[in-house]
Amino acid sequence: MSEIERAGEAHGGSTALAKPEGGVPERFENPGLPPHKHRLGDVDPKAAKRAERQVATLLLLSILGSIGIVVSIIGIKYDGSFDAISLSTKAIGLSMFLSLFALGVGAVHWAKTLMPDDERIDYRHRQRGTTAEREEAVAILKEGAAEAGLGRRPLIRNTLVGALALFPLPAVFFFRDTGPLPGDDLSTTMWEGGMYLVKDPEGGRIRAADVQLGSVVHVMPEPIEEAENVLNEKAEAAVLIMRLDEEQLTEKSAEWGVDGIVAYSKICTHMGCPVALYEQQTHHLLCPCHQSTFDVTQDCKVIFGPARRPLPQLPIRVDDEGYLVARDGFQEAVGPSFWERG
Repeated sequence: MSEIERAGEAHGGSTALAKPEGGVPERFENPGLPPHKHRLGDVDPKAAKRAERQVATLLLLSILGSIGIVVSIIGIKYDGSFDAISLSTKAIGLSMFLSLFALGVGAVHWAKTLMPDDERIDYRHRQRGTTAEREEAVAILKEGAAEAGLGRRPLIRNTLVGALALFPLPAVFFFRDTGPLPGDDLSTTMWEGGMYLVKDPEGGRIRAADVQLGSVVHVMPEPIEEAENVLNEKAEAAVLIMRLDEEQLTEKSAEWGVDGIVAYSKICTHMGCPVALYEQQTHHLLCPCHQSTFDVTQDCKVIFGPARRPLPQLPIRVDDEGYLVARDGFQEAVGPSFWERG
């Protein structure tokens, strides 16, 4: 009784198996591979030459596409209109499609028509072969490189080198086209020494005598409305001033303040939300977005929430007429951290 018959009987089935005439053989014959069909390029030199020209043409189209991306970025200027944006987007997209599509199709066409088409069987063996096997593998690689035909087909070789060389070039222009380099914009604000503190949004200079104990005032630098990009400058230069008992302040915050009046950046160091909630009894500033909490009596140190840096302090003084004036700009970057400030 065969293994199949015993398995059927064990599961309550019939022991009789349907067999073709002559029974089930112990081993099946290896059917082998079907006869190899040679490609036209393998037997016709003219067809091989034609395929070579087709591959070279596709690679040349890829080169033109890469150049077209650069030309589209440089040649089409943004003037704020929808038409210019639409034209630039379409030109870059079509050029990128041509560059990628032609390069891919050219590589596939080259592999299917000109690269070696031999069918081979490799049986599984140990991971590390013998020295003879390793030498044979190196010889096969060298043979494959030779059969690829780059040495015999300089037209494909040269156009391939050109296509691959130009293909990454548009990336340089893409990165450059994202905008001007930030320079020190991330580390500085509009605040400078001598700028008056004015109320936000109503305007008007602030006398130190008018800031009451426990009060909080939202302020901006006086020339803020003259800035080229008012909204951007406001997003960085927003400040809160508060008045506390001088005994509640640290030595540094008292030195940078005036008679208990201290000025701190209003921009949360976590995600840049406005820290606009002041709890008078605890002297805590709260960010409403993610609940980061800063203690004004400890140089606006973070005491709760995801923020990792204290709010920067703005040094202030009083002029001869009693108005609050910035003694200097911020001594550190305001707002969220960035790559140069973790």
